[in-house]
Amino acid sequence: MPKEIMRPLAPGYASEVDTVTEPDWYEHLQKFEDANIYQTWSYAEVSWGLDHTSHLVLKKDGHAVALAQARILKIPFVNIGIAYVRWGPMWRRSAAADEDVFRQAVRALRNEFTCERGLVLRLFPVLFDADPICYSTILKEERFSALRGVSDKRTILMDLSPSLDGLREGMMPHWKRELKVAERKQLQVIEGDNDDQFGAFIEIYKEMVSRKKFVEPNDINKFRLIQARLPKELKMKIMLCKSDGEICSGVICSALGNTAIYLFGATSNSGMKSRGSYLLHWKLLQALKQQQITVYDLNGINPVRNPGTYKFKRDLAGSNGRDLRFVGRFESYPGALANLCVKIAERTKSNYSRVRELWANGLPTRPLLDPKARTVSD
Repeated sequence: MPKEIMRPLAPGYASEVDTVTEPDWYEHLQKFEDANIYQTWSYAEVSWGLDHTSHLVLKKDGHAVALAQARILKIPFVNIGIAYVRWGPMWRRSAAADEDVFRQAVRALRNEFTCERGLVLRLFPVLFDADPICYSTILKEERFSALRGVSDKRTILMDLSPSLDGLREGMMPHWKRELKVAERKQLQVIEGDNDDQFGAFIEIYKEMVSRKKFVEPNDINKFRLIQARLPKELKMKIMLCKSDGEICSGVICSALGNTAIYLFGATSNSGMKSRGSYLLHWKLLQALKQQQITVYDLNGINPVRNPGTYKFKRDLAGSNGRDLRFVGRFESYPGALANLCVKIAERTKSNYSRVRELWANGLPTRPLLDPKARTVSD
């Protein structure tokens, strides 16, 4: 099968693949405003292993200007597979992001994974419908097409640039009332990043999962292992709330670059009336402000399937929040056969996940050979 034609990088640009060390990767990563936990070395090591990971560093005049960590999956017995970049590439080193750096980054990724290795390349960039349309145009011009058949992903981005008084004033009235109730209670807030605190959070998280009877969207034990491997300065924040000496609620977030991402939240069975989650988020906002984090990503909303969580997040952000959609996922593939094989493999994985969810909720299964079934890449 002939290789896809590579496009040369612009003068001054060069890409390096799988030459960077873990310490150097973290040194580079901390210089990007769009750094995130899904692009950390530790996330890859725990989630799928370094044997299935590839690291690309794009340099301009010898300086790193973009990074991308890819998960490599191969279909057994055939030389076909996929390279998946979640929340990458990272290219924003300032508020005035350079469009040309983004172009050269996605070009370098396509050259390496689609043209050189013959893999389907899937990008899930941190781009929203409020971002300039030029980035979607660049992807199209660099021979990426929007991936169809995946659900739109929405989130709320909370602007943390106002003062604390401004953040509180911007909350919805209901949220402010609940926060006042929590502040009148004698609740104790503990902040840290160690394994004991992570373990304590998991205990109440499991209670919540059992109480709500839902399939966990993320394996929290995996994140516990990631936490153990992250450098001290990049560890997730853990905040726990105690009522009468017992942990009643907790929250875990990752704050890298200029953005904090809400990863997990939980309330124990006995802490349902404590309002501890309101106090925790208020304390978290204060801590993020001190760290000079400017954006709080509340990490996913679905008003239809999860209206309670949606209302909590919407009311917290209030007038300081924006309800946004990701522009989507994009792919480049070396040929029709490779694309077809990857789609079939993904359809199989998607069907398995749907059966698992149905069983977990005690619902009867139904035929799953649905041509419109969602693809699952992460």
